[in-house]
Amino acid sequence: MSNHHEQNEDRQASSRPRREIVIARRISCDGGGGALGHPKVWLDMGQDTSVTCKYCGKVFELDENAVEDAH
Repeated sequence: MSNHHEQNEDRQASSRPRREIVIARRISCDGGGGALGHPKVWLDMGQDTSVTCKYCGKVFELDENAVEDAH
């Protein structure tokens, strides 16, 4: 039997934005989950080190060891 504290932690964990470390400044997001996701969008960090998907709130963070694009 789970207690109130464990249930509250589960709710807090699910409300936090998901994060993913990436090695490129331009990435795509489709929300995951196949048909339960969202339209595929391309996100560009520009000179920043992270970008957030406007549909699902997932945060993509640039790996500190990522090599800069030569293009």
